[in-house]
Amino acid sequence: MKFGVFLPSFIQGEPQDQHARRLRDFARHAEELGFDSLWITDHIVTAHRFYSVSWLDSLMTLSHVAAITERVRLGTSILILPVRTPAILAKEIATLEYLSGNRYIYGIGTGWYGPEFEACGVHKPERGARTDEVLAATMALFAGPDVHFDGRYYQLDGVTVEPHLDPLPPVWVAGGSQLPHEQSPERPEMHPNVLRRIVESDGWIARTTAPPELIASDLELILEARREAGVTKPFTIAQENFVWIEEGSNRDAVIAEQQRRFGAVVSAERPWDYLASVYIVGTVDDIQRQIQARVDMGIEYMMLHTLTPDLEQLDLFTKYILEPFANATATR
Repeated sequence: MKFGVFLPSFIQGEPQDQHARRLRDFARHAEELGFDSLWITDHIVTAHRFYSVSWLDSLMTLSHVAAITERVRLGTSILILPVRTPAILAKEIATLEYLSGNRYIYGIGTGWYGPEFEACGVHKPERGARTDEVLAATMALFAGPDVHFDGRYYQLDGVTVEPHLDPLPPVWVAGGSQLPHEQSPERPEMHPNVLRRIVESDGWIARTTAPPELIASDLELILEARREAGVTKPFTIAQENFVWIEEGSNRDAVIAEQQRRFGAVVSAERPWDYLASVYIVGTVDDIQRQIQARVDMGIEYMMLHTLTPDLEQLDLFTKYILEPFANATATR
C-alpha cells in the first residue's frame, strides 16, 4: 500500500508569504516522512458549490514544490482536461516533467462545475469528447515532433511542442460510482465512456464519494473490461479522501473537531451525515478500520487530503496510517 498527500493549496486568507512558505515546508516534510507523492486539486474558477475555499493553480503549484523536493512524485487529482487546450497544456506538463525529473502522474477527469466550463469558453455537454481529444493530443505532443491531430474541437497540423518526454507520464483516470445525494451534480454510476478511459489508462482514481462497496463493484467492472479488451499493462487502483486525525477516545469530541475542520474547507451543500458516510472520519481506530476496508476492496494507493497546512497532521498521518499500512496488500 502506498500513500500520497494533497498539498494544502486552498486559500484561507492567511498572508501570502506565509502560505507560500507553509506549502514548501509541507512538501519537504511529506517527502522526509516517506510519502510516495504530493497531489493537488484543480479548479480554475472559484467553485463554492462544494468548497468554501478557492485553490491555487495546480500545475504552477506543483512546479513550485518540485523545485524544493527530489524524490516525491507529483500528481493532479484531477486535472480538468476539457477546460484546457492541448498545445498549452502539453507545454506546461512537459516543462514540469523536465524540471522535476519525470515525477508527474497525469491524473485527469472531465470536471463537474458548470460555470467553470462556460468561463473557459466550453460547454459542459462537450466535456467528454474534449477530454478524449485533449488527452490524445497531449500524449502525442509529449511523444515526438510534427504532430497531426484532427479532432472535432482541436486540430494540430505538424505541431511540435518540446521538450519531448521519455517515458511518457502515467495516466490515471478519475470517475465512477458515488453515494447518491440530491445535491450531487453528477449521476451516481460509472459512465461507459469513463469506464473506457479507465481501461485504456495506467490507473483509476475512485471517487472520494464512493464508499468501499461501490469501489468494489466498480473495480469488478473495470477488471472485467480490461480482460475483455486484452489489456495486461500494470494498473494502479487509487482513491483520494479527506482525513482529519484527532487523537482522543471521546468520539463525540473527535467528531465535533472534525466537523469544524471539514467546515473550513468543504461547503455545507452536503450535510455531515453524508460526508461521514464517504469521508474518513472518527477516532483513530475508526479511521484505521475505514482504511482497511478500502484495502480489502482493492485499493492499493491512497491520496490523503489534509485540511490545514499544519505539519502535525502529516506526522499523525504517518503514525496512524502510513506506517501501520505500509505492508498492506490489495486483494484482487
